[in-house]
Amino acid sequence: MFFKRFFKLIFITLLLILSCTKDEETSSDIYIGKLVKKGICLNYVIEVNDNEFPQSLIEKKWIDEFSNIEFKNVFTLESVCDFPTTLNQGDTFKFKIGNNSKNICAVCKAYTPVPNKYISITVIE
Repeated sequence: MFFKRFFKLIFITLLLILSCTKDEETSSDIYIGKLVKKGICLNYVIEVNDNEFPQSLIEKKWIDEFSNIEFKNVFTLESVCDFPTTLNQGDTFKFKIGNNSKNICAVCKAYTPVPNKYISITVIE
């Protein structure tokens, strides 16, 4: 009888452990961004001022050749098909790095200057 209860307890414990997912977001995985340029053809530039953000993914300093405005800690949005249309230039939002979406959208090829570093993100609303 003891062994039967013991094995039942182990079985339930294993089920609970296996049902937990590792996809839960921690606060260190979420960053604050600001849409500093909403260029034509979804050429968006995002500024991030978080010391925990991977510095190799952003341009420390970038000058927009059209406006001559200097931006710091910026990147170009790569996942344009999933970026909320409700966000406007100057808006701040939370996001995490990476985007597994398979969404496809039409994007025109008109030129607008953007930083050389591109990142796919997922906006957390």
